[in-house]
Amino acid sequence: MLKVEGLKKMYGRMAALDGLCMNIKEGALYGFVGPNGAGKTTTIKILTGLLLPDEGSVVVDGIDAMKDTGKVTEKIGYVPDFFGVYDNLKVWEYMELFSACGGLYGLNARKRSRDLLEQVGLGEKTEYYVDGLSRGMKQRLCLARALIHNPPILVMDEPTSGLDPGTRYEFKEILKDLREQGKTVVISSHILSELSEVCTDIGIVEQGKMVVEGSIDDILNQINVRSPLLITVCRNKEQALNLLRAHPYVETITIRQNDIMVGFTGEQEDEAMLLKQLIEAGVLVGGFVRERGNLESVFLQIINHEEGMVLISEN
Repeated sequence: MLKVEGLKKMYGRMAALDGLCMNIKEGALYGFVGPNGAGKTTTIKILTGLLLPDEGSVVVDGIDAMKDTGKVTEKIGYVPDFFGVYDNLKVWEYMELFSACGGLYGLNARKRSRDLLEQVGLGEKTEYYVDGLSRGMKQRLCLARALIHNPPILVMDEPTSGLDPGTRYEFKEILKDLREQGKTVVISSHILSELSEVCTDIGIVEQGKMVVEGSIDDILNQINVRSPLLITVCRNKEQALNLLRAHPYVETITIRQNDIMVGFTGEQEDEAMLLKQLIEAGVLVGGFVRERGNLESVFLQIINHEEGMVLISEN
């Protein structure tokens, strides 16, 4: 659906993008994350036709974005991280203005606008002036505007930034509905916990390069394999500690009362063998699990350049 290869963009002597690649499948809800200055906004501007790269290619639904910007903009709806102008219009006037920009007029424009406002929860706000709406309502209106020409791809830059928890929840539900309707959604956000709840795929960018990309399930599975083992010992803790200290796959040991947290580098089969060894040594084991990892741990590994960075191998 959307394929990016070798994007490069310089601002003076600074490289905003340095060979960035992305591969977004049709129907995906793709989370695009990275630290400040990583190149997220520059990438989004290139995807939406607002900026040209110095090098590289962008193919949107089979269309070369560098050669046919007009057709690409028809395929993409864009929700920026700021609302924009025209605050002095009523909500219905605002929607009809952008309907006209998209080639819709009269009854068709009014029906399309009304349906979209209902979809984003603004059906009862048509007579309100835009500048009288809350930030959350403005974001939803911006989303309705981006959908006016019914694009198959929606690109959103920090759409939930500054919103209260209730409004963020409502926004997430709207995103799920859009994906169920067949939309491909690209969403830039720094709220990683929200991305893990709604996204099917994720890409993490750092210093203008894609460092991790894959499905949420694949990435979380990779994280969990590298997370610490939590062993609850009911009896014979000293025997357990002696065995763990001598084990070749044990890197760190942390004791929390009856729990022992182990930095373990082995695979699942090695875990099973460790459990067997503990039991054979007379240790009464009450619990033996991997702690659940999360996207925050991957993100911190990347931006801090820690060892053990999660990489997703190609199938």
